[in-house]
Amino acid sequence: MVLKGLLEELVMLKSLYISNYALISELNIEFESGFSVITGETGAGKSIIIGALSLILGQRADNKTIKVDAEKCVIEAEFDISSYQYLNNFFIENDLDYEQNQCLIRRELTNTGKSRAFINDTPVGLNVIRDLTNHLIDIHSQHENLLLSNVSYQLDVVDTIAQNSNLLTSYKQAYTQWRELQTELKQLQKTAEKQASDADYIQFQFQQLTDAKLIENEQEELEFEQETLSHAEEIKLELIKVAQLLENEQMTLPLLKESMLALSHIKNYIPKGENWHERLRSVFIELKDISAEVSSFEERVEFNPTRLSFVEGRLSEIFTLLKKYKVTRVTELIELRENFAMQLEKIDSFDEQIEVLKVKIEGAFTQLKNLAVELTHSRKNASKPIESYLIEQLTKLGMPNIQFQVSLSSLPDFTETGADEVQFLFSANKNRKVQPVSQIASGGEVSRLMLSIKSLVAHKADLPTIIFDEIDTGVSGEIAHRMGEIMQAMSKDMQVITITHLPQIAAKGQQHYRVYKDESGEQTKTYIQRLTSGERVSELAQMLSGKIITEAAMRNAEEMLLNN
Repeated sequence: MVLKGLLEELVMLKSLYISNYALISELNIEFESGFSVITGETGAGKSIIIGALSLILGQRADNKTIKVDAEKCVIEAEFDISSYQYLNNFFIENDLDYEQNQCLIRRELTNTGKSRAFINDTPVGLNVIRDLTNHLIDIHSQHENLLLSNVSYQLDVVDTIAQNSNLLTSYKQAYTQWRELQTELKQLQKTAEKQASDADYIQFQFQQLTDAKLIENEQEELEFEQETLSHAEEIKLELIKVAQLLENEQMTLPLLKESMLALSHIKNYIPKGENWHERLRSVFIELKDISAEVSSFEERVEFNPTRLSFVEGRLSEIFTLLKKYKVTRVTELIELRENFAMQLEKIDSFDEQIEVLKVKIEGAFTQLKNLAVELTHSRKNASKPIESYLIEQLTKLGMPNIQFQVSLSSLPDFTETGADEVQFLFSANKNRKVQPVSQIASGGEVSRLMLSIKSLVAHKADLPTIIFDEIDTGVSGEIAHRMGEIMQAMSKDMQVITITHLPQIAAKGQQHYRVYKDESGEQTKTYIQRLTSGERVSELAQMLSGKIITEAAMRNAEEMLLNN
């Protein structure tokens, strides 16, 4: 974490380089720690610098911002993150090079619409840049004052002051789990309802296939048996004929036997005699075996109309099932039967599964409710210190009759951020009841309130750098002086950079930069320079008196710098 006492010695945003962005051809700004102010005439380009810096924070790019006639725009910021050792984990998780004293973030835009982002020269997505810069810098622009009317922002402020980061993480995890379990239950109940309506048909199909008593390979065996039974008489006659031909004395076997005997007498006298004898002997044995098998099979073959009728009926039953279930093999019917059995078993277990899930949901809800109660308690505890701090600051900022309340009300259901709705109630007048800030506060009051909130949050958020873009809108004189004091106080713990049009605030900066534009050439160009002590006097005097600088304005400017 940041060591606050050392922050004034550190530079968080060290430099900003801009090339070919809007009216800027090239700009290189070196920043220092503490309180820096940026001034310049309206339209000089102060907001252009903020726009360029916003790209470093991961804002979506528009190629229309690229300088006319330029092919590419580059914005690069250098940060010192040496006091933020915990960021090392971020670099490891995102496979980025980690340098303790330096972090370079760069955006490149082309006139063809392409955009690239880099951290320490490694290409990254905008989401990675946003995740990193959320720890490094906060830009408060004028339109951000509108956030005060956003209840989510108000809730974020309270949670920041209450240090609810870890508690919120635990709550969100519990909320996600609770919602996921509810979704799972609805899906399970829907599935159970559908399957229950199909249960009778599934049971019928299962019973039909079970009653069929199917056996694997049964179809092939039955088809073979059917062929045999259908041709029994023909088979029997032909087999008898084969047996007779083989066994007849004038036929094959006796002749082979005589041939073998003749060869046995002379086999020793001729070269191939033994070989011929053995070959005839093999043929004789093989034919004898065939003869025996044919005779045996022939004896078993008989015409059996009853068996044939059974086989044909069984095959008909199998073919009917195959056609009904749109499969081609008995094996597939058996698989279907097992699948139906599993479906029926699952249907029977749905009630048990639903009850188990309901118990889980009840447990998740209890955990969620406890964490929500803890969040509510933490927010209530933080509300009073917030009210006290803001009333004190706003009183200093010229609102002696300020009333400010943090209203905490219960929501009808849980949300991602708890069961609370936070609303900031405000009144700057004695006789007027507090109302939501968005309904009652003027522009100047909103500016003062927002600065007070930012100063409160900055101390708790451990943010190294904050940039205010004309947060002083709608104020002047003594109120501006006091707003400057608040920023000065903030800069003791962090780097504060303020774009201002008020000399009372500009005089309080430790460093002073002036933005100006040059229209002498073919194109208008924006520049920035760091002012010396003498140049600061002239700039403040011009802010006090306008283009014609009077001696009184110069004296007044010198006195302002001396007192700050």
